[in-house]
Amino acid sequence: MKLSPVALALTAAVLWGSAILVIGGVGLAVPGYGDAVLSLVASIYPGYEHDGRLSDLLLGSGYAFLDGLVGGLVFALLYNGIAGLLGRARRQPPAGE
Repeated sequence: MKLSPVALALTAAVLWGSAILVIGGVGLAVPGYGDAVLSLVASIYPGYEHDGRLSDLLLGSGYAFLDGLVGGLVFALLYNGIAGLLGRARRQPPAGE
């Protein structure tokens, strides 16, 4: 079975981007919520400060969307490559037969 790289990339992008948006949005309404996660994200994404501003939250969510897009694409391509190699190995008869 092969994965669609575009479909997986978009799925991962929407999930990760919306996760950061929701965690950050709740964090704006409830101070302290998700601080550990958002601080970790801020340490990875340049320019994202996790300072409680809506513009900063949108920047972090945009970074997360792009991160999920690239990560999902790489995952699907790697999966398809490994699955293809294993499929070819199963079809070849063992040496000596």
